[in-house]
Amino acid sequence: MAQGMWLSFFKVQPFLGNEWLGLENYRRVFAEEAFRDATAHTLIYSVGQTVGSILVGFGLALLLEGKARTLWFVRTAAFLPVVTATAVVAEVWRLLYFPGDEGMLNTLLSWFGSDTRRFLDDPDGALGWVVLVGIWKGAPYDMMIILAGLAGIDRQLYHAAAIDGAGLLQRIRYVTIPALRPVVTILIILACVRSLRVFTEIYVLTGGGPAGATDVIMTRIFATGFRNGDMGFATAASVVLFMATLLLTAVVTLYRRRKERNV
Repeated sequence: MAQGMWLSFFKVQPFLGNEWLGLENYRRVFAEEAFRDATAHTLIYSVGQTVGSILVGFGLALLLEGKARTLWFVRTAAFLPVVTATAVVAEVWRLLYFPGDEGMLNTLLSWFGSDTRRFLDDPDGALGWVVLVGIWKGAPYDMMIILAGLAGIDRQLYHAAAIDGAGLLQRIRYVTIPALRPVVTILIILACVRSLRVFTEIYVLTGGGPAGATDVIMTRIFATGFRNGDMGFATAASVVLFMATLLLTAVVTLYRRRKERNV
């Protein structure tokens, strides 16, 4: 890691010797339009995947909470996307998103009278379809963390709320959600870090296309370093991403601790 950070100050030339550039690589990170676009796409993906995974995971956790013996099988089936290799998941979804009439999703949509969709070939909507894959893979992980949090809630709180006349939605709002705040904080940190470093899904599904519509920070770093051979700039971008991730984690953690002290 230290060697990588050191290389970020150079123009890396394997056979000619590295040329000292100082902060020039970092200036390019913030000045290059392609990298700014990739950053915007990463933030959109991060927000969509984080919010979507937590909401879907919360819904699944409420449905699958309990001590029934049969629930373990359903939970295991729901958790399979998490333990499946990301490249395999992305390849399966790439086939599902096949833009022709014979594509599986297009076939299903045609039953409801929908026109053929281009999915990943559409520059205006490709990023949204990639976010959907991220939600599908991340929601089961969030579900398991939330299930652990639900198990720690005192059931007497639900009984007291029911006696006071609170309905199901009110019990969720005033009992479940406040009790899960520490869990949600952890999930936000993990999901944001995971989203900022997304690579495999994008690389397999679209490779950053079409026309750069799904290009994210990691695919931009990969293309710059390994395709264009500009390792110094790619390393500088990696350092910036590392510092942004570290800063985000610190901010969310400090906010959580402050809220706990106030409580």
